[in-house]
Amino acid sequence: MNLFQIKMAIYATYLTNRYGLKLKKTDSSSEKKKIRFTYAKELLTALNITIEVKGEEKLAQEGPCLLISNHRSIIDPLVVEHVFKKSDTFGLWISKKELYDSFFFGLFTRNGGSILLDRDAKQMSGFFKDIKGHVKKGDSIFLFPEGTRNKEQTDLSEFKSGAQIIAMKNRLPILPVYIRTNSDEALKASLNNTSQPQSITIEIGDYIDYKDRSVGLEEAYRKMFNLKA
Repeated sequence: MNLFQIKMAIYATYLTNRYGLKLKKTDSSSEKKKIRFTYAKELLTALNITIEVKGEEKLAQEGPCLLISNHRSIIDPLVVEHVFKKSDTFGLWISKKELYDSFFFGLFTRNGGSILLDRDAKQMSGFFKDIKGHVKKGDSIFLFPEGTRNKEQTDLSEFKSGAQIIAMKNRLPILPVYIRTNSDEALKASLNNTSQPQSITIEIGDYIDYKDRSVGLEEAYRKMFNLKA
């Protein structure tokens, strides 16, 4: 790591935990949404990365949804935060237990609006109960259906079955979004030369009816964004 990368790692850790403390002090969904977006904007500005959102006119004005996105980089949640920046929609992230226990992300994840996914749990009833409770309150759910970061040189990795199950159980319209720019490459380029601005484009697709089982969710997503199988 060069000197700038070390400084950036220290700053990112400080910023993440500072905003994590702010999130801990409020139970308001609207306030958490505001804090999360401010954090995303501040950290991305420090990295000299801008976000372009395409297709905002497709967003519904009311009601919860299940947002699904591809996943290549640790900064993807910050990118996705920009999708609803002009609306009142608040989404809870499905977060792995590793993030809850993380020194870097733990405080932020536990307090920022998330639902714990413990893959080692003997049963998932509590997980689905948590989701249902938040959806009834009008909250949306945010999810990376690939399950983990795609580190291959492919447009998309295989979807897990969880997204379809969550949508069906909660009768949620599915909002597909696609981070068109390779966000991991953009992050690496920024860390190597922060004076060179980077831009990441995220595209909003058309809502998918949770009842539509004519094709699998991954296939529908690929067709939506013209991705190779």
